[in-house]
Amino acid sequence: QVQLVESGGGLVQAGGSLRLSCAASGRTFSSYAMGWFRQAPGKERKFVAAITWTADSTYYTDSVKGRFTISRDNVKNTVYLQMNSLKPEDTAVYWCAARRGTYYYTNQYDYDYWGQGTQVTVSS
Repeated sequence: QVQLVESGGGLVQAGGSLRLSCAASGRTFSSYAMGWFRQAPGKERKFVAAITWTADSTYYTDSVKGRFTISRDNVKNTVYLQMNSLKPEDTAVYWCAARRGTYYYTNQYDYDYWGQGTQVTVSS
């Protein structure tokens, strides 16, 4: 079992930055692939970024490439999402997710564990 707790959301002006954190419980965090997803009001939850358990590979949805960076610290059992140059369309609830595996995964149905979500609001 893995429990995930997100933090770092908030209100920021367009062009600003936020760093989301996702702290995981459990001693086998390093064997889990991790992902970030988001859901804007009235829309479906969508993939944002993913990272392999070794952090040797990452993958991003096109709309955040060059602006967002996913990373992880397997000693601290934490995955991060650094978000720069934020836009109003980035406004959403953001979730981190985990699953065992050696690859990265972009489909939300591939993930077994989810955090509670954190709200990110970008004002224009």
